[in-house]
Amino acid sequence: MPQRRRLHGGVIPLTIPLPVILGHEASGTIAAVGEGVTGWAVGDAVASAISPDDAPGVSRDGAYAEYTIVSAAKLVRLPEGMDWSQAAAATDAGLTSYTGVVVYGQVGAGDRVGIVGLGGLGMTGAQIAIAQGATVVAAEPREALWETAKAHGVSEVVADVEELEGRDLDVVIDFAGFGTTTSGAIRAVKTRGRVVLVGLGRSEWTINSIDLVSRAIDLQGATVAGVPEHLEAVLALMGDGRVTVAAEEIGFADIAEGLGRLQRGEVNGRLVARLDR
Repeated sequence: MPQRRRLHGGVIPLTIPLPVILGHEASGTIAAVGEGVTGWAVGDAVASAISPDDAPGVSRDGAYAEYTIVSAAKLVRLPEGMDWSQAAAATDAGLTSYTGVVVYGQVGAGDRVGIVGLGGLGMTGAQIAIAQGATVVAAEPREALWETAKAHGVSEVVADVEELEGRDLDVVIDFAGFGTTTSGAIRAVKTRGRVVLVGLGRSEWTINSIDLVSRAIDLQGATVAGVPEHLEAVLALMGDGRVTVAAEEIGFADIAEGLGRLQRGEVNGRLVARLDR
């Protein structure tokens, strides 16, 4: 069973004891192939479809190192010319967003979709929903992100999810997860609508059960499941330009400083540490 270690009020499941080398979003070339592995060769450009129980930096030492190990069954071959930063971000920012929007949100053409939170995941999720043919409105308090969202095709951005109450949206995906955001999402969807929770802003919170029960709202948690076909779908959306993850490349020597920037809220999107050999 995974060991659950409490960190700053949240619970992160690890299957190996601390300390651990972090880094769960990775892309690169195969340096060696394990015994009995077929279909892959040294030099292949790949990324891995991660899951909570099988990911670098979670179930084994991660990609903040020169080499890391991934499961052959989870590998996906990168499209020709794929940007390394985009490929790495696809494995979580892309895959988690796709899982919330497409796999559990079941977003399709003509749906009216709400996105709560326009950080690295939410901005990606909005693009994926638009690529599925949905009309997207979003809730995001940081007005600096509004124009970027609209440039990606988001039709409207409001500061608080409460402003979407009564819109009778088909689906709302909560990429924030602060409790109040999920409660607001429940009030924003139609009767028998869907609310998908992706964000983990708080580990525990309460909701108004009358809102949930009286209108038969479907509340669904979502996380990646390590399905290669899902990662392939994300990479295809990136490859044809319909989805782009905001990513800034830094050097491996800058990782500690980069983590500090993330902690201080100074980064929009992803920081990608690139190791050139």
